[in-house]
Amino acid sequence: MRVTMIGTGYVGLVSGACFADFGHIVTCVDKDAGKIARLQKGEIPIFEPGLEDLVKDNVEQGRLFFTTDPSQSIRDADAVFIAVGTPSRRGDGYADLSYVYAAAEEIAGLLQGHTVIVNKSTVPVGTGDEVEAIIKKARPDADFAVVSNPEFLREGAAINDFKRPDRVVVGTEDERARHVMRELYRPLYLNETPIVFTTRRTSELIKYAANAFLAMKITFINEIADLSEQVGANVQEVARGIGLDNRIGRKFLNAGPGYGGSCFPKDTLALMKTARDAGAPIELIETTVRVNSARKQRMAQKIIETLGGNVKGKMVAVLGLTFKPNTDDMRDAPAVDIIQTLQAEGARVRAFDPEGMHEAKHALKDVAFATGPYDCVQNADAVVIVTEWDQFRALDLDRMKDALAQPVVIDLRNIYTPGEMRAKGFTYVSVGRP
Repeated sequence: MRVTMIGTGYVGLVSGACFADFGHIVTCVDKDAGKIARLQKGEIPIFEPGLEDLVKDNVEQGRLFFTTDPSQSIRDADAVFIAVGTPSRRGDGYADLSYVYAAAEEIAGLLQGHTVIVNKSTVPVGTGDEVEAIIKKARPDADFAVVSNPEFLREGAAINDFKRPDRVVVGTEDERARHVMRELYRPLYLNETPIVFTTRRTSELIKYAANAFLAMKITFINEIADLSEQVGANVQEVARGIGLDNRIGRKFLNAGPGYGGSCFPKDTLALMKTARDAGAPIELIETTVRVNSARKQRMAQKIIETLGGNVKGKMVAVLGLTFKPNTDDMRDAPAVDIIQTLQAEGARVRAFDPEGMHEAKHALKDVAFATGPYDCVQNADAVVIVTEWDQFRALDLDRMKDALAQPVVIDLRNIYTPGEMRAKGFTYVSVGRP
């Protein structure tokens, strides 16, 4: 089938490359000429394991193309995916749908023959109705159907998530559109992947409900971690004890500095706004948002308390800046709030991240960026592990201790064991463990 992907951000680029690998002919479109030029040269603008090779292979096989001009590809397309950003609007938290609506208007003028318009962007309930109205107004004669097909891609594992998903959700009641979507995802039938067909509005809500639940689960275990510290329990053992219950599950029960990234912060806010506007506020999610915001400040205070309540003039080494490993994404990363709070209290900060340094330089000011973990900790008064990159899991502890001005480690991801760190002579502080 012929597919046009509007937007070459994280979702659009990964989805386009994976559809091409399924055997479809995919054209990825973006208004950013510089980005398209880089992609045409084989340069990938984001860090995602395996994506560079996947793009290269499908370009060489003649199945994947990049352009700033969507006219021909939309006319030829069986399906046009809208995969543009929906960031939170500044000031009110609502999802900014201007890019989605602009894409709908552009698509409308180019439609030719029956076309399925697929909303891959994360959008509030009812957005598909508005996209349909925009296209109908612009092209009353157009033969099309608007479908919701939310993405469930984890940064750092996106290709596997696309090719071996837990489920595929499709929101449409149009039979021709269902046929097109089945054909697009035909390779997944071999793996017996559940394809959930539902109404468009239900599909839109599924995406927000899924992300909000996971954000709530993270926030829950973080609160249990705080309680564990006060009563002398071990949050990791608590998490294992409850996670073995199949009704709860083990995933997303790792205590830490709070959630961040491109999805959970904006999606929980957008769901809050939708629920309030509908007269059905979701107080669990409102509390989740509030607690997670406070969590980052609490982690900064934990660092300050470990250093005697005063960090003025002290050097704090921060290992890990991105919101999670295996990505260069700094959006709403806990490290940003933590570092800015430390700086406001007078601390000097040196930081290192394996992939996020370029993006971090845009998000942080007055931070010294190191060339590696041992360079980062040199003569520091404390080292803080904020992101659990694999290379931080097996540091040479003797070398690190020798490099530090004081042997103080604040491990916000619990990647080391207290007994081991104490035996090595460190003052060691973790999350939710005695």
